[in-house]
Amino acid sequence: MSQSEKLSPKEYVQNCKKAADKGNVIAQNTLGFLYLNGQGVTQDYKQAVKWFLKAAEQEYRDSQYNLSVMYKLGQGVEQDQAEGLKWLTKAAKYGHPAAQNSLGDLYYQGKEVEKDYISAYMWWWLAEKNDFENIAHKKIELAKKMTLQDVKQAEQLARQYGKH
Repeated sequence: MSQSEKLSPKEYVQNCKKAADKGNVIAQNTLGFLYLNGQGVTQDYKQAVKWFLKAAEQEYRDSQYNLSVMYKLGQGVEQDQAEGLKWLTKAAKYGHPAAQNSLGDLYYQGKEVEKDYISAYMWWWLAEKNDFENIAHKKIELAKKMTLQDVKQAEQLARQYGKH
């Protein structure tokens, strides 16, 4: 097929399903989005979760993040903050910038985890290094609440963590 040929929405979904059934994580994540948004298919949160989970279990960070949101909101699954946190943490550890930012927020606020400014700063530092935009102000404001030693420790942890 040439690049100029356009697929119908139905053909696009069929092609995604074929690739997803063969284990392609990008196709699985795409199917998750298609079902989440009802694009080319009937909106079905349970199907979205199914496809996000397939890719997330293969360490696909985008699907891990998407799955964390589904659990947080209770879309297609029973709302479960602990399960959402599990997938958010996995995505953050694999370098997903939005997940790193969100995890930093949770540590800063002490929501779902114990308040920990060093961890918050570390995750925000990593998110910024991974091109998450408009995060510098969070680090600056947090640094005002921390000792210089704590900031240095958070940055050192982030540097070490970023090498893994």
